[in-house]
Amino acid sequence: MPELLTFAGLSLDRPRLMGVVNVTPDSFSDGGDFLDPDIAIAHGLTLRDAGADILDVGGESTRPGAEPVSEADECARMLPVIKGLSDAGALVSIDTRRAGVMRAALEAGAKIVNDVTALTGDDDSIAVCAELGCDIVLMHMQGEPRTMQQNPTYVDAALDIVDYMAERLRTLEAAGIPRARVAVDPGIGFGKNLDHNLRILAHIDAFHALGTPVLLGVSRKSFISKIDRDCDAKDRIAGSIAAAIAGWDRGVQIFRVHDVAETRQALAVWQAIEAAEDV
Repeated sequence: MPELLTFAGLSLDRPRLMGVVNVTPDSFSDGGDFLDPDIAIAHGLTLRDAGADILDVGGESTRPGAEPVSEADECARMLPVIKGLSDAGALVSIDTRRAGVMRAALEAGAKIVNDVTALTGDDDSIAVCAELGCDIVLMHMQGEPRTMQQNPTYVDAALDIVDYMAERLRTLEAAGIPRARVAVDPGIGFGKNLDHNLRILAHIDAFHALGTPVLLGVSRKSFISKIDRDCDAKDRIAGSIAAAIAGWDRGVQIFRVHDVAETRQALAVWQAIEAAEDV
């Protein structure tokens, strides 16, 4: 395991789970399920009770082929949910690539910005995050959601993204955002084919050289169906858990998941078995 780090006030001495709360009509796995704010808030609190340490609220789908929504629509979807969850004491992150949405979400109670563009999608994003002092998840995406799966190309997917993240961290540090406030996410499925995804997962321990926590989002993603059999997103839980365990075994500290209780139990059993080896 890498050296013990913290993120957003959480000690990373055990796996930390980021529960997904998609307030969208078109997300790949649960689009439309939680579009009503009251239902989304109740779902988020259920995820927290099941073991989620962070609740990640998103108002715009970034699935492959997704069309962008307006900033006004994105805010209208997610601000009531962020306020409701924050008022209930939850640690909330906002999944967005727009600086205006980041500001509104942070002012509504969110503490973390989770950006699929690694703060490159909006020229004002870095300034907003520096000003408001939030914690940040930088995710890698080659291209943009509408086109990102059209022939993505890397020399070495894992090492190319490590290099990319090193450059982004230097940029943030130059803007006054310390590395201690940042986690990195290699962006499984975002501008990557199956071979790229597997290369990243097999060598995700390379990201520890960056000196930041590593977040992994593999939950219900389509690469699972490409390995075993074609199935709906909600039928990919077992594959999601297998990938998460492989990540924990390679030192990943934070997992973005839809199925919190199942992932928590699987990781707990894995840890118990590992601990028994040392007795």
